[in-house]
Amino acid sequence: QNNVELDFFQSNFEGEIVDKIQECLGTVDGIIINAAGYTHTSVAIRDAIAAVALPTIEVHISNVYRREEFRQKSLIAPVCSGTIVGFGPFGYHLALMGIIQICEQIKNLRAMQQAQQTNK
Repeated sequence: QNNVELDFFQSNFEGEIVDKIQECLGTVDGIIINAAGYTHTSVAIRDAIAAVALPTIEVHISNVYRREEFRQKSLIAPVCSGTIVGFGPFGYHLALMGIIQICEQIKNLRAMQQAQQTNK
């Protein structure tokens, strides 16, 4: 329906996650990430997301705001387009819908800018 191609990646190693995010530059239109425990600790993952500057949605299966206080602070949320928490695995579907919407908005904006350039 939306002509979307997905690539899945899972790792428990911070460096591999950073490498995968960096590999996304120029090859994908958006990122959906569940950084698990690295959400609260990884400046490296945060910096990688910021560096690639792709639409990125952070997903957490559980509602982190109903858990321990230290789990309520995300280092990566400020560099993401949005965050989805507490919807269980359905959160990934919501994130995909969000990424599709953001990419459509970017595509439409670029088309408008190109049309304006052509009309000058």
